[in-house]
Amino acid sequence: MEKFNLIMISAMYENGGNTTHRHLDGHPELFVYPFESQVGTGVNNDFLSSYVPIRYRWPEFPTESDAESDYEAFWDEELKTYLRAPGRSKFRDCGLEMDEADRKARFVEIAGELGRSRPHLVEAFFRSTFDTWKNHNSSGREKYYVGYNPVQILDTEKILSDFPDGHVIHVVRNPYSGFADQFRRPFPPPLDRYAHTWAYAQMLALTYREKYAGHFHIVRFEDLVSDKKNTVATLLESLGLENSEKSLYPSFNGTELKTIVPWGTIRTATPGENLATANELSLEQKKGVREITSVTHRIFGYDDFLSTGEVAPLAW
Repeated sequence: MEKFNLIMISAMYENGGNTTHRHLDGHPELFVYPFESQVGTGVNNDFLSSYVPIRYRWPEFPTESDAESDYEAFWDEELKTYLRAPGRSKFRDCGLEMDEADRKARFVEIAGELGRSRPHLVEAFFRSTFDTWKNHNSSGREKYYVGYNPVQILDTEKILSDFPDGHVIHVVRNPYSGFADQFRRPFPPPLDRYAHTWAYAQMLALTYREKYAGHFHIVRFEDLVSDKKNTVATLLESLGLENSEKSLYPSFNGTELKTIVPWGTIRTATPGENLATANELSLEQKKGVREITSVTHRIFGYDDFLSTGEVAPLAW
């Protein structure tokens, strides 16, 4: 098998992770996972466990197990739901063709060839998906696998330890729009929990950008929607990928999407929608968000966003 290369996308909830994920979908050098990757296994139980659901953590595995159990351990709720109960999946009309028995058998085969370790099981997870995706629109030039999990940034150390030549992309959006979009979900978090997690995620992003220079990349959602061409070109260049017009619009399996729904709550990724979403919050909510996020809020250029809809240039 050719060398396995991985790119993981991270973003705080409703910060544009799905939007970025879908923009990379059509790139001819990328195998882009169809939905959220949700590689967490439930074994992880560290001091960060209270921040996000276990499905959004990097996987951990018991010391002794077998490949069949390792396959089942991956949370992978969105794809497994689609394959096992398509009528209950929000992606029921996406058109993906795959037989889960084939996927699992391929996972077991790859894991057996590679040997049982965390990076090898992650590799088997991604390879088996694309090896058995019957109608995947492949260019034949793919060299990276791309996954996405909300707040995956918490496990950046593990990801880049397992895949030192890999990359992590972290997407940041102003915390007002992100929090407002949470109310499109059935169980939105309280303001303080959302804002504290947002602030912590962005502080980690700044730290990892320095520690893993060249392998950790920050994309600001506001730049993606206001200057898409340059933002996408800069990101692709930093990943060592060719520029591609196919990354200038969101797509699924290479087919353009007119809206990100149901992949995410951001309906149309435009500056106007972004500001209008932020202004769905009350003055009290806006004040509360700003008080908690003030330090990273300022660093990322959001101090005048609510009044002008504009963001300050980033200092790097």
